[in-house]
Amino acid sequence: MKLISTTLVIIGTLALILSAQVHAEDAGHTSQAMEHAGMAQAHGEDGHAEALRKHAEKSLKHAEAAEKAHAEAHKHMTESVKHLKEAINHAKMGHADVATKHTEEALQHMRESAH
Repeated sequence: MKLISTTLVIIGTLALILSAQVHAEDAGHTSQAMEHAGMAQAHGEDGHAEALRKHAEKSLKHAEAAEKAHAEAHKHMTESVKHLKEAINHAKMGHADVATKHTEEALQHMRESAH
């Protein structure tokens, strides 16, 4: 039982590390989206529609990239949580082999959430 607890702590730590990488990537796109949106607003206030459009288009591309990265990461972490719960349930029943397979699936989804 101690091994299972230790394994779950390690998995949780890995999940935090991997999700931090995803958030850093999201932050880059979010930052760029905000920067271009701010520039678009400033150009709009000066009456420069064409410059506004160009910055708004750049902002949109970065906003969509951040949205996509977040959605994919979220989907994989949701699957990871599902498999970890199954691993815990099977471990409680003494099914180490089945619990191990669910843990492997959870780790795979965690890794994919960081891409």
